[in-house]
This record gives sequence, structure tokens and C-alpha cells, in this order.
Amino acid sequence: MKKGDIHEAVAILEKAVTRWRTPAVTIVSQREEDPFKVLVSCILSLRTQDRTTAAASERLFALADDPEAMASLSPETIEKAIYPVGFYRVKAVQLGEISRTILDQYQGHVPDEIDELLKLKGVGRKTANLVVTLGFGKPGICVDTHVHRISNRWGYVATKTPEVTEYALRAKLPRQYWLVINDLLVTFGQNQCLPVSPRCSTCPLSHLCSRVGVVKSR
Repeated sequence: MKKGDIHEAVAILEKAVTRWRTPAVTIVSQREEDPFKVLVSCILSLRTQDRTTAAASERLFALADDPEAMASLSPETIEKAIYPVGFYRVKAVQLGEISRTILDQYQGHVPDEIDELLKLKGVGRKTANLVVTLGFGKPGICVDTHVHRISNRWGYVATKTPEVTEYALRAKLPRQYWLVINDLLVTFGQNQCLPVSPRCSTCPLSHLCSRVGVVKSR
């Protein structure tokens, strides 16, 4: 993909993804407009399917919807609410610890800077960027496996890890697309540009894509 093609690509993606379900964390951010709930949903979503994340988030928020209430829950109570999300026992402990840290060190407010969010146990760059963008509407680029895979498959960047991809996109991707690129590529990656055997024959971006690393497609 040539540098200037990204404008056409985003325009096509914005139309294409309307056919598919919006990512669960995005739905939480749009419905709740609460950085804490975005943070919690982000953590629940790691290694977990969207439908499971959405249901677990609803059950947990019915019990605790702010750091103080979350910190008061036992790990066992959180486990029961969020099961069967991936690594639910580990996440139950993390959510309690994160809530207590927010209360003790941030006056009960989720920090809005990536470097501060990274100090929270269990929060990596993907989650930190998603909280900053979806929770606070501040510039950031959340790079998960879909964003990493597709931007490399396009030939838009040539990187080996999601973290390096984030910095490459920060240097190259027009700032106007920073807030939307994750939602677009996650939805597109879950439904069209699959990790194995992507649906290239019906892809609306096939004329722009370099298909880097694609061995088998349909």
C-alpha cells in the first residue's frame, strides 16, 4: 500500500464495517462514557471473544461500576461474575488491585496518560492506548493482533511486534485516523482479513493490499 492510499483505505473500511458487530469495548465506551468501565472491559477482553466480554462486563458492572465498589469485591465474587473470560482468575485479582491503586494513588480517577496507565498491574500498551482513545478521546493508537497483522499485510508498515507497529503508525498514519484505526481493523480482521486464509477474493481493499505474508486465501 502506498502512503497516500491510506485515505482511500479508511473510507472503504468505514463503509465495510457497518455490516458487522461493533467491538465490545467500543460499545461500552459509547454507552457508558466512563474511563473506568472502558479500562475494566479492556482487561476482560484480552484473550476473550467479544460476546463473552460484553456479557461478563454487564454482569460485573451490575455488582460494581466504580473503583471503590470494585475494590470492595472479593476475587471470588469477581471470578464468578466474569467467568468464562480468558484467565478469569488472574483478571479477578488484577481488577481488585487496579481499583485499589486508582483509589490510593489517583484519587479514584483513572489516569488519562499512557505512562501512568502502564503503572497499573496488568495494563499493557494495547489497553493503555484503548483507554486513552475510547475513555478520554485523546490521541493514541491501539495496536492489537489485528492492527499489527493487517497493517503489515497491507505493506503499510514492516514490523515484527505490535509495540513496534504502534510507533511506526504514530510516525506514518495521519493523525485524523488515530482514534478510529483500531475499531476499523479489529472489526475487519475478525470478519474479512482473517489471520489464516483471509477472504481476499471478496475484499474491498484487495486493489490496495500487498498481501504480505499471505500464503493461503479464499
